[in-house]
Amino acid sequence: MREVEVSRFVRAPPRAVERVLTPATVVESEGSFTVRDVTDGEDGTLVTAGARGLELTLRFEERPDGLHYTQAGSAGPFDAMTTDLTVAAEDEGTRVTARSAVSLGLPVPALTDRIATWKRQGELKRLLDALAAAT
Repeated sequence: MREVEVSRFVRAPPRAVERVLTPATVVESEGSFTVRDVTDGEDGTLVTAGARGLELTLRFEERPDGLHYTQAGSAGPFDAMTTDLTVAAEDEGTRVTARSAVSLGLPVPALTDRIATWKRQGELKRLLDALAAAT
């Protein structure tokens, strides 16, 4: 698995950022998939999303400092994917950090996982841009 981290300062208090940071808005803001269903359960929120014939389910868990989510099940573009979004007060705003680890599970992982990480970095940057614009 390869890891990527993206961080951004948002000129809004942490509570305002946390209100906007929902599982559905996270998936939509990343820009690769459209939310098809959201189900709240005892062990987190499941978001079913899809694009161009591909469907996946992401499992979200609330954490004291943000959100944690993973690709649930074997359907989806990744062999494994996990992401942590953290929200922390900074100066007169909030520092939002997104850390993600991905693996495609394909031959030549040094190349394929590197490409997956590059794409994931773009998704996380779009997410943080959308979050900053919404707060």
